[in-house]
Amino acid sequence: MSVQLIPGRNTAAAEGEIVVFHIGMRINRLRALREWLPAFMAMPRMLRELSQDKGSGFLGYRLLLGSPRLFYVVQYWSTKEQLIAYASQQDKQHRPAWAEFNRRARAGKGRVGIWHETYAVPAGSYESVYVDMPAFGLGAATGVVPVGRRGESAAERLAAAEG
Repeated sequence: MSVQLIPGRNTAAAEGEIVVFHIGMRINRLRALREWLPAFMAMPRMLRELSQDKGSGFLGYRLLLGSPRLFYVVQYWSTKEQLIAYASQQDKQHRPAWAEFNRRARAGKGRVGIWHETYAVPAGSYESVYVDMPAFGLGAATGVVPVGRRGESAAERLAAAEG
């Protein structure tokens, strides 16, 4: 697989508020496939659905492996309202997957764990730098611009974002 490097020093092209949403699953008992496999398989369907819905506010994601038993996704959203709206929509992938997970979790008694954290980050309170990197993180979700457009240091980029 070829990775396209973006030369030089760049920063995310994001503007305004962003929401960073971490969600993950820990397999507490590997042999309890019936408890954790449905949750594991639901996430790709949700990410595919969100990636195809340009009006959802979903900007992008990164899949990560925390350990052989811990899987998580970092998602980027335009607003917390859009994230919450997706999570509560009856006709989208999340609601049935969440209901199914809760049903299995009650019966599974701790065989699988899930977690999430949501960070609503106001404009001017985030910055980034990517040096000779392929698209990554917030930069992959929103595109990148040369660092010089926003400041050479983290302090300058944060100050520029406030103004």
